[in-house]
Amino acid sequence: MDTEFSIFNIFTLLGGLAFFLYGMNVMSTALEKLTGGKLEKALQKMTSNKIKAILLGMGVTVAIQSSSAMTVMLVGFVNSGIMALEQTVAVCFGSNIGTTFTAWILCLSDIKDTGAGGVLDFVLKMLKPESFSPLVALIGTIMIMFCKKAKKKDIGRILVGFAVLMTGMSLMSESVDPLAKSEDFQKLLTAFNNPVLGVIVGAVFTGIIQSSAGSIGILMAFSTSGALTFNMALPIIMGCNIGTCVTALLSTFGVKKDAKRVAWTHILVKIIGTIILLPIIWIIQNVADLSIMNSTVGYVGIATMHTIFNVATTVMFLPFTNQLVTLSKLVVRDKKDDEVKENKRVIKGLDEILLKTPSVAVQSCFTATSEMASLTKDTIVAALKLLTNYDSDQSAMIIENEDIIDGYEDKINSYLMKITKCSVTGKDSRRVAKMMHCVGNFERISDHAVNLVESAQEMHDKGISFSAECVNEINVISDAICENINKAFGAYLDSDLGLAHKVEPLEEVVDNLSTELKNRHIRRLQNDECTVELGYIFQDILTNLERVSDHCSNIAGCLIETSEKTNIHAYLHDVKENDETFRTEYRAFAEEYFSRLELPVNN
Repeated sequence: MDTEFSIFNIFTLLGGLAFFLYGMNVMSTALEKLTGGKLEKALQKMTSNKIKAILLGMGVTVAIQSSSAMTVMLVGFVNSGIMALEQTVAVCFGSNIGTTFTAWILCLSDIKDTGAGGVLDFVLKMLKPESFSPLVALIGTIMIMFCKKAKKKDIGRILVGFAVLMTGMSLMSESVDPLAKSEDFQKLLTAFNNPVLGVIVGAVFTGIIQSSAGSIGILMAFSTSGALTFNMALPIIMGCNIGTCVTALLSTFGVKKDAKRVAWTHILVKIIGTIILLPIIWIIQNVADLSIMNSTVGYVGIATMHTIFNVATTVMFLPFTNQLVTLSKLVVRDKKDDEVKENKRVIKGLDEILLKTPSVAVQSCFTATSEMASLTKDTIVAALKLLTNYDSDQSAMIIENEDIIDGYEDKINSYLMKITKCSVTGKDSRRVAKMMHCVGNFERISDHAVNLVESAQEMHDKGISFSAECVNEINVISDAICENINKAFGAYLDSDLGLAHKVEPLEEVVDNLSTELKNRHIRRLQNDECTVELGYIFQDILTNLERVSDHCSNIAGCLIETSEKTNIHAYLHDVKENDETFRTEYRAFAEEYFSRLELPVNN
């Protein structure tokens, strides 16, 4: 072989690989954005059943075109507490099968014309990547340049990524065409008759480029030389499956033990599967005289072996998922001093590994804010009950919850700031803005809950209490605020704009109730029906209750502003002045609560 020619041949091969890997990266990143937080929701719902978990792993891997990214996500989910180690095993099996889809896409490059001409040959030629890739790239580029919606731009990036990937595959195939006639290359390939060497080469090369699809693509390109047999290709394919685990292994630095075990379970399946299946195939080949193993392999043959290996390992290990978990615990051992000493609630989902897939990180952060919202809601409702029925245990629980909620705010805000530095879709960007705004309101509400506890505790310690009339007034305004809390927090948790629009009319009712109760209390003080000391406490309680209602209004307003893309101040002014629905709802709430205090309803 001519030395100069072979050097340029290598340059073309490496350039083709670069195009392939870049196209795969662009395509998978855009696919991840499109899937958004649906991945986490699906994983949490479907991992209880092994078959569903396998199908889910397949589906997600096909959707994002990367088994490595899928495994890294699972490591992040386990490390952040969203999933248990046991739940991830079947998902990994499905991911292994799903990653073979890429190899079947690459088989399009091997479509041959019939030579007869006519419509059939035209259709077959159009199915070849070198024919349709330029059109796909053109459509994708137009979408990126001229579409305004982020979703359509992402679809454009997927198309361009696919075209670049296929261009890389064509370059790799072209670069190895001259090798078919090379005696040196033929001699080199004979070394791969040693299956152990094939496994090692496949594993090392895939580990270096961190893409089994890239390795399989190069193997397919080399198969065009006509010198690669099934016998040579199979061990390399097995090695490629082992090497792809390197990405997951690299993601385990600095994570918890169970998260490391996710990656090791993935590795153990591939290694043990290779150790078991390779000798079995060798024995069958020698006993049954499988002549096909010595015949030339092509694109379809490589894709078929890739699929069979991953399906076979899944079938083989599926009944032994518990044993795989146990084996991973032997590889990654617990230490005696690994006991968790922290008693506070663990905040799930805020793991930096998930930032590699920003859409998943956003959904995971929403899960954490939802937990914070639920805890805040329980805390303020418990505090409202203490105003008329003091309980020291409930008082201690509320103070402890407020400390936990403070921790939520710090960690969530820090995580949200990291997300803002990632590439996120417009929709996810609005979700981040909504969470940043609402998290602060949740924390303020918990502060007011503690203030209410302090007022209740002061009365309890001093042995003083409100009159029956005053208690009734507190119960009425507390009930109105409880209803507003349920509407505001329900709107946030369920993304229910219908509920969000009902918060402001009720908040207006609470403001009017507060004003009326303050006036009533002044009259009681003037008539010596209440002490000054109780008067101060009552005023503090009303102020805190009004602030809680204000924060409910802020939460609902933020949801409306980010979802309907409107200015909240202009919106509030408009609905209060011109919206008949607002006035109707205000009158309905006013009639319900004002009647309990024998007050007229003002329009």
